Amino acid sequence: MNGASAREIPLGVVYRALANDTRRLILDLLREPHAHFDDKQYRGLGLSIEDGVCVQDIQKATKISQSVTSTYLKSLQSAGLLTSYREGRWTYYRRDEDAIRTIADRIGQSL
Repeated sequence: MNGASAREIPLGVVYRALANDTRRLILDLLREPHAHFDDKQYRGLGLSIEDGVCVQDIQKATKISQSVTSTYLKSLQSAGLLTSYREGRWTYYRRDEDAIRTIADRIGQSL
């Protein structure tokens, strides 16, 4: 997502995504993935943890079911806060820092 796209997302969608403690925890975990996830397994696969964290690792860290984890990640992505990519059968998520800054500016202007 880019700044322009982040300006098009209704703030209500963002507020709903951020209203849940676990979704906010996911954003916090992904802020510094090296501090919360084992990057050795990613390097072993030729991946960088900075490029995204696997759904399974996020699920283990949050201690919620895989289906709820996927739903929460989709909500955060729909709000413009995360991006994802697929590598084989796995999906990896990371924060979209540019979009988060744009959304934070929009929230600040609206209050």
